[in-house]
Amino acid sequence: MRTTLAIAALSTALVVTGAPLAHASGGDAIIRTGSCSGSADWKLKAKHDNGRIEAEWEVDSNRSGQTWRVRIRDNGVLAVATRATTGGASGSFSVERLIANRAGTDNLVARARNLSSGQTCVGRLSL
Repeated sequence: MRTTLAIAALSTALVVTGAPLAHASGGDAIIRTGSCSGSADWKLKAKHDNGRIEAEWEVDSNRSGQTWRVRIRDNGVLAVATRATTGGASGSFSVERLIANRAGTDNLVARARNLSSGQTCVGRLSL
């Protein structure tokens, strides 16, 4: 009973004070997911890491061997420009990079375009 009351009191204190349950600068990742223009799905994940930002952009199309053009921008500045090929049984790719942590809020926009089909994926998050 005491444990339940303590948890309830702590939860109420967090809500009343407005204290965040997860804080990105403390190492907790922000994750966004969504669907692409075709049948693929995407996931964008980012967190602060020793003064930089660890960004991960994943696209899952369920088809191996597809080549995608990948771009990640941070506050409009191009941070990643590469190509990735889907592989494995899942038919996915993942691009992970450490990028500069710009002043203020970092607004990441990740894009991927399938070079053969033209399918596009766009993910956004703020950190």
